[in-house]
Amino acid sequence: MRIALTHDYLNQYGGAERVLEQLHSYYPDAPIYTSMYDANVMPAAYRSWDIRTSFMQRFPLVTKQHQAYLMAYPIAFESFDLGGYDVVISNSSAFCKGVVTGPNTLHISYCLTPMRWVWRYREYVERERLGGFARLVLPPLIHYLRVWDAGASSRVDRYIAISTAVAARIQKYYRRESEIIPPPVDTEQFTLSRTSGDYYLTVARLAPYRRIDLIVEAFRELGLPVKIVGIGRDRARLEGRATPNIEFLGRVDDETLADLYANCRAYLFPGEEDFGIAPVEAQAVGKPVVAYAAGGSLDTVIDGETGVLFPRQTPKDLADAVRKLETMSFDPERIRRNAERFSVSLFRERFTNFVERAYAEWQTEHRSKAERP
Repeated sequence: MRIALTHDYLNQYGGAERVLEQLHSYYPDAPIYTSMYDANVMPAAYRSWDIRTSFMQRFPLVTKQHQAYLMAYPIAFESFDLGGYDVVISNSSAFCKGVVTGPNTLHISYCLTPMRWVWRYREYVERERLGGFARLVLPPLIHYLRVWDAGASSRVDRYIAISTAVAARIQKYYRRESEIIPPPVDTEQFTLSRTSGDYYLTVARLAPYRRIDLIVEAFRELGLPVKIVGIGRDRARLEGRATPNIEFLGRVDDETLADLYANCRAYLFPGEEDFGIAPVEAQAVGKPVVAYAAGGSLDTVIDGETGVLFPRQTPKDLADAVRKLETMSFDPERIRRNAERFSVSLFRERFTNFVERAYAEWQTEHRSKAERP
């Protein structure tokens, strides 16, 4: 089975790239087709991979200012010749599922989400606090991309969604069914902790959509200690509102992060994410999670057993959830078992089985069509 992988871009490292690393480990001979690649900011191991970039790689400063070339991505992915492959797997939250494959090729899309800024444009504008010029220029471009994305979605033969929320979006925007396979979380790197810590913790890029502002406002009122790990453009604004019980730690190494997880009282997750890896990591340590009841949290946090969900993104609702958690007791082993549902080994089993099954069904369908008179 000749397999190719597609990925939106390789100029930043995050959850999508962790998934790509797993896919590459399952199919090490599969080349990776992507819009552009910056070897200087990606893990050194990538330099030994067969990475094939589009014409966008030659654009000036494309890896640093990729937003400026927004309208080039559809053409970039449509320009790839993938005719020599039996299966193409797109690992996509944006454009790479738009590759064009032939009738003899099965295209499976591991959908991290339909394009957020296209299908949830108003929320995107508000949470990113875009200025007046951007709000004037973007709507016609977003309209074009929405039309393109709807058309490109029909090129996929099988969809896999990373969460129930993403599966619902695929159904709504693309009118397609999908199978849910949560992304892999390296739960094995964390050790169960039975200590009851004395501070709350969150780990996030400090960007508006992560809603760290809710933590700051809630804990100004609560007065309980909270540690915030991460960097981002919102840090100065958030620190300006912080009281002495709110501590910003910036970026920390893996060993420090494991200690922070092990010694915290609970983990805070106020944003709406497509899945959310950090809350699962916290649960792998046996810590409960206080999370906004939306997106991936509905799959990963069991209200009352492995954490507390709150219904609205307001400081009051978050503070009330923390007060509720303070009155509850949790079983660390039970929390850990919940996290293990998202382990790397289970992801590998589910994903590779899906590909093998889908390809077998595809061949059967293909053969059946060919034999019709």
